[in-house]
Amino acid sequence: MAMPAAAPIPDMQLDRAAIEVLSQVTTATLTTVLLKKGLRNVWVRGARPIRTGQPRLIGRAFTLRFVPAREDLATPESWGHPISTRAAIEDMPAGCIAVIDAQGVQDAGVFGDILCARMARRGVTALVTDGVVRDVHGVLGTNLPVWCSGVAAPSSVTGLTFVAWQQPIGCGGVAVFPGDVIVADDDGAVLIPHALLEHVLREAPEQERLEGWIMQQVMDHDAALPGLYPPNAENKAKYLKDTGR
Repeated sequence: MAMPAAAPIPDMQLDRAAIEVLSQVTTATLTTVLLKKGLRNVWVRGARPIRTGQPRLIGRAFTLRFVPAREDLATPESWGHPISTRAAIEDMPAGCIAVIDAQGVQDAGVFGDILCARMARRGVTALVTDGVVRDVHGVLGTNLPVWCSGVAAPSSVTGLTFVAWQQPIGCGGVAVFPGDVIVADDDGAVLIPHALLEHVLREAPEQERLEGWIMQQVMDHDAALPGLYPPNAENKAKYLKDTGR
């Protein structure tokens, strides 16, 4: 039986209006909005900010895929092959977020300082991976925002074989398709499926406003949580009145 055709990759340039909206919404709020649509598996496990205070960043996913190392393929010579991380970087459009399926491997750095420097020069927004990076001092010096699970000195070919880019991947247990939207902040990285982007853009700001109002009730009015979070009919009415909605 023939496999169904893959969905076309959307325009990798995310609309500036969408970026502006999502930059005001936390990843925690996004998981709530997506949970209400039935999506429970959107937070990339193991992808933590490499430094504190990185801004919340948004971009379409440019995917890279590794598989376990095979000794005849995972060699230093492979770095010069047409299918390589080096070639993939040259295909990355400005504004994308590189999402790397590193199989959760912790002892082989998928990218180092030189690769991150080139990504930064190409205008890549960030790197997100369930694996680790190497040359951490140099990576930090590139100012490329990185979300990863740690650092390790050995190179990628020590434990991984690079096989493809711009294909569906699994990163941190999350299915990521090229062109899906990634939002990353201090709580980690969250995926918004491309098909649900418009829904999230409509619903997420309202969820953020509601939770901000709830926080205000707790901090300023010592309000009890039952009936407030989530709000019952009385508190919903109060919220609408207070916010002029």
